[in-house]
Amino acid sequence: MLYWLDLFGVSVFAISGVLAAGKKQMDPFGAIILGIVTALGGGTLRDLLLGSTPVFWVINPTYIILSIVTSFITLLISNKIKFPYKVLVVADAFGLTLFAVLGVQKSIMLGHGAWISIIMGMLSGVAGGITRDVLSNEIPLIFRKELYATIALLSGILFYVTESLNISTNLGMILSVLLGFGLRLFALKKKLSLPRFDYRKE
Repeated sequence: MLYWLDLFGVSVFAISGVLAAGKKQMDPFGAIILGIVTALGGGTLRDLLLGSTPVFWVINPTYIILSIVTSFITLLISNKIKFPYKVLVVADAFGLTLFAVLGVQKSIMLGHGAWISIIMGMLSGVAGGITRDVLSNEIPLIFRKELYATIALLSGILFYVTESLNISTNLGMILSVLLGFGLRLFALKKKLSLPRFDYRKE
């Protein structure tokens, strides 16, 4: 289940990257590159920081092939079908929580404790989106007042707790992803956010 969820997460983030490129009217090559970088960025950073090299898509080229194919298909479909902005939001929300949970899972498998696992989970979730936003000249969601990195943290913490309690890994993943996904969409709908930090020197 872990492997298939990982592949699904790569596809979801690739879609969000291509749609973000479309908003900026990039050319097809730029859109596909942005889709690939968005899909693989979080996992690549996670593996490099954990010393798990070669990184996952070098060991298993299925990931990069899938990200290329998904990006290309999304590019073709989006020329004929206009995706609502909500599609990008939903895809990003699901990818965020899924990658956060998968990041925690891999850290645990490599023998790391709570702090490292949860931090790696958060980075896995947000790094792809940060790269996508920076390359498309947007302020990354993590730097805005929206609940973004907080959602990734909560999803990762919940999954770590379920693993510590010896709850089924599959069940723990499903619960953690669904909770984080639901919270992200709820926060967007209700416009919930953390307080702003406002420091102005007189």
